[in-house]
Amino acid sequence: MNAPEPRTKIEFIDLKAQYAALRDNVNARIQRVLDHGQYILGPEIKELEAALAGFTGSRHCISVASGTEAILIALMALDLQPGDEVITTPFTFAATAEMIVLAGAKPVFVDIEPDTCNLDASRIRARIGPRTRAIMPVSLYGQVADMDEINAIAAEHGLAVIEDAAQSFGATYRGRRSGALSTFACTSFFPSKPLGCYGDGGAIFTDDDRLAQACREIRVHGQSARYLHTRLGVGGRLDTIQAAVLLAKLDRFEWELERRHAVGARYAELLRDVPGLGLLAVRPDRDCVWAQYTVFVPGRDAVQQRLQAEGIPTAVHYPRPLHRQPAYAALCCPDCCPVSDDAGRRVMSLPMSADLSEADQDRVVAALRRALA
Repeated sequence: MNAPEPRTKIEFIDLKAQYAALRDNVNARIQRVLDHGQYILGPEIKELEAALAGFTGSRHCISVASGTEAILIALMALDLQPGDEVITTPFTFAATAEMIVLAGAKPVFVDIEPDTCNLDASRIRARIGPRTRAIMPVSLYGQVADMDEINAIAAEHGLAVIEDAAQSFGATYRGRRSGALSTFACTSFFPSKPLGCYGDGGAIFTDDDRLAQACREIRVHGQSARYLHTRLGVGGRLDTIQAAVLLAKLDRFEWELERRHAVGARYAELLRDVPGLGLLAVRPDRDCVWAQYTVFVPGRDAVQQRLQAEGIPTAVHYPRPLHRQPAYAALCCPDCCPVSDDAGRRVMSLPMSADLSEADQDRVVAALRRALA
């Protein structure tokens, strides 16, 4: 079957349509910051932190410069020592393990569930050692890992749990929000995330008053008062203008979550009978906000090329797990995580956003069927 003539390229994530719907509110929020001129720790920061804490159900929200910075600050607040270990998944963006190393600890990789690509809780106990200090599951693609099981394992061994929630803001797990499920949660407001700003941004969530105070001090160079540096810190503040953008976007966020659920469910229905295609499982006790709509495909390179020829963008999150990356390979045996290796060869993400139209979604599905035929 011949492919149709190329048409207008579909947006992988349609931020332009989102801005068009929010233009007046976004512009007004930004203008307010320009008028008062408090670009660092302006009033919008406290307003945003209160709104995000209320949304997640967490006691504290500490806004920071990026999701990566959120992980680093949370790890620093735990006062890790050289040689300490943090259990995590290799099937994630590099920032997860990168910040563990920069905090002076060692990432210990545990393989993933083959159907969700999240950390396999059943494998954690075997990797806990005398230097283990924390467990960092990643809520990949927008679905929370099995946090109750992970928290129970951590409690048995006196460990902290840090949810890397960079992709799951707004997701629920057994009736609770991502961000309020563990010792810490760290999320990202990178523009492509479910809740994104117009630059870099992130946040840390915790119910622990002491850890929250530590994070607030660390994000301003370890200051407990102006020019009183009581701990090591970083320059990790969120810009006030980015907070203003996020506040404007929160007005539409519940609608966007509903749309993400609907678009994800429609993809699953349209793709469930495509030969050779595998779909991610969503556990019945949680939902997924589909930061990426990711599928498993055979012959991925050829499929991507065929889709590109039809104006359908795709991406791969992530082609090479961290235990295969040169920077981290020495930390782990090369064959420790075969499920992650297999997923890295087969995952492919399709266009996904709250503003994806049914017509464009139909076009994506039809093109994918042809590419796999």
